Amino acid sequence: MVTINSAFYKENGYYLHKKQLFTQDKLDNLSAIFDELSSTGGLRTDEYDTPHFSDKRLLDLLRSDEALDMVEQLIGPNIGLWSSHFISKEPFVGRRTPWHEDSSYWNGRFDRLDQIVTIWLAIDNSTLENGCMGVVPGTHKNGFSEYHNVDTQTNTFGLEIKAEQVELEKVVWFELNKGECSTHDGRIIHGANANTSPKRRCGYTMRYFSLDMKLDKDHPGNKNHKIFWCRGENIGDNPLIY
Repeated sequence: MVTINSAFYKENGYYLHKKQLFTQDKLDNLSAIFDELSSTGGLRTDEYDTPHFSDKRLLDLLRSDEALDMVEQLIGPNIGLWSSHFISKEPFVGRRTPWHEDSSYWNGRFDRLDQIVTIWLAIDNSTLENGCMGVVPGTHKNGFSEYHNVDTQTNTFGLEIKAEQVELEKVVWFELNKGECSTHDGRIIHGANANTSPKRRCGYTMRYFSLDMKLDKDHPGNKNHKIFWCRGENIGDNPLIY
């Protein structure tokens, strides 16, 4: 069973798991799914959101014991799958990820936002040179930040936390080898620099929520969003796919 320091996570809002999460065969399968998906074109390689909606092969990994045993230590035994996302920063042209809180994009979609965790799995080596993710520890306790507009030519989306609210000197950068992963609270401030190196930086985010939380079924953002049962009891009576 995967074990992590849940006390460190709760205090700091993140935990680096510097060990392989999946077997090599499973990691190779995931990488092949991304290569297959990205070869079809139509989207930039950092824009493949919720690919598990259409490719059910991903659910085998997303609902695997390796992932869920880790998540259970952070949000408890009642687990739903919230989303997943392939994010690939291509050599030299991979866009930066603005400083943000994931929770700011989910505001109002749940009755609370304190029990959402993301596993960020490295499909490639993730380094400072190719744009690894960084977090500002402890900011999951701060509430929502203020945002301003940024351009989407050089950024993966068009809003960013105002500079004076991001303490860059405190950033912890998540350098990971292929197959290793990190976890972070959905409320923590995080971002990533552009990829200016000759090496691709691809990751797969796997996002989970506690089924003690309750989804607002009437929120516009939830109308076409699918959430899946993973483990435990559906305390919040959420509209799950089993």
